[in-house]
Amino acid sequence: MANAAVHLGMEVYGYDPYVSVDSAWRLSRNIHHAKTADEIYKECDYITVHVPALEDTKGMINKDAISLMKKGVVILNFARDVLVNQEDIVDALVSEKVRCYVTDFPTKEIVGVRGAIVIPHLGASTEESEDNCAKMAAAEVKDFLENGNITHSVNFPDCDMGAKGEGERITILHKNIPNMIGQFTALLAEKNMNIEVMTNKSRKEYAYTMLDVDGTVSEDVEAQLAAVEGVLKVRVIR
Repeated sequence: MANAAVHLGMEVYGYDPYVSVDSAWRLSRNIHHAKTADEIYKECDYITVHVPALEDTKGMINKDAISLMKKGVVILNFARDVLVNQEDIVDALVSEKVRCYVTDFPTKEIVGVRGAIVIPHLGASTEESEDNCAKMAAAEVKDFLENGNITHSVNFPDCDMGAKGEGERITILHKNIPNMIGQFTALLAEKNMNIEVMTNKSRKEYAYTMLDVDGTVSEDVEAQLAAVEGVLKVRVIR
């Protein structure tokens, strides 16, 4: 979407605190990198939302966010209906703070309101979309099996450390509680194993840790990591 807008001659701002390295490489260098969502609200004449429905994103487009926007702003939401507070967007349309709200979620609150353009929710049901979704799912499963990277999981956070190198990679699914990383690194240090690269991401009560090490991970080390309280699953990719 951002690249397409650039090709249309628009000055584009983007905000994504979780953008992957792969996605960042595919972005046009002409896109302004916003530091916060508020910067988007203040600067842009057209605002389009592309985020999942999580506890911290539900209702993100509300009266407080709208108050920061330019008068006459156009908002496009084809992601999830709950991202936009229905009462607040109706009020903004009536007051003409928001000139137009385009969505494919025909809620009872928004249908018939002047300035609301509501279209059928068919984007993911086209032949092209279904083909692309199937390819994407296969590619993401393959990436997880071969490299341990997680993308678009329902329960776990996105976590990407790129392609596995020549060494071994340890992936650990665990509870999101204090001192888990400390226990993992201490255990590996006791075994004289050097950590070359490490990353950790969390979502609510779950977390995921990836470690590239320079030695061979024995079954004993794998078992000791799995025995740490709070660990759900350990996998070594060789």
